[in-house]
Amino acid sequence: MQSYQAASDVLDGKVILVTGAGDGIGKEAALSYARHGASVILLGKTVAKLTAVYDVIVAAGGKEPAIIPLDLKGATAKHYRDMAATITAEFGHLDGVLHNAGILGVLSPFEHIDLTSWQDIMQVNVTAAMLMTQALMPALKLAPHASVVFTSSGVGRKGRAFWGPYAVSKFATEGLMQVMADEYDNSNVRVNCINPGATRTKMRSRAYPGEDVNLLKTPADLMWLYLYLMSDDSIGVNGQSLDAQAK
Repeated sequence: MQSYQAASDVLDGKVILVTGAGDGIGKEAALSYARHGASVILLGKTVAKLTAVYDVIVAAGGKEPAIIPLDLKGATAKHYRDMAATITAEFGHLDGVLHNAGILGVLSPFEHIDLTSWQDIMQVNVTAAMLMTQALMPALKLAPHASVVFTSSGVGRKGRAFWGPYAVSKFATEGLMQVMADEYDNSNVRVNCINPGATRTKMRSRAYPGEDVNLLKTPADLMWLYLYLMSDDSIGVNGQSLDAQAK
């Protein structure tokens, strides 16, 4: 599958929402989707970063993106319902959602896990993704073929010491994906996870501060899978947790 080469217009006509679009993998995915013809909705908490991505897309001749400034930590179900109504009114439907936004928290022994940090990580990494997708389902159902992609991790498949709430949140993400995939099987909506693996991002550098970043893949190196799952080339792929890097 890693030999997949996306056609230049593979996402032409599609409307795709990317969370955490201001930096790292989310930024690269938004730029890549736009280069391949999509109208991209940029969601993140930092307006300046979203505006910078917007400017790059427009300067490159891409379709004008939409910007949704939203802090997932404090967002409520009503925020997501209002957002979904605006997207439907503006675009008529939604073809894809990439749930890329997430927080790492502090790596610590189990006995030192802080409740506030635990709750913040679960809120951003799991609850926000659930509430947002729930609100967006009517718009996704209006698309001919819709794709929901969650972001997983190796520590969401096998627990690792000191990764506490982040690892648990990724186990929950895998479970959410599987439940949705089974529920919407044989519908127009497919649901999958991507495990990006070790990638040159700010989150990775916080987890592994002494690591040589030059040995890591860049977000651009992973885009083949992000494009594949958002394109109609992946119709029929449902309920899978896929690795963006070869094992």
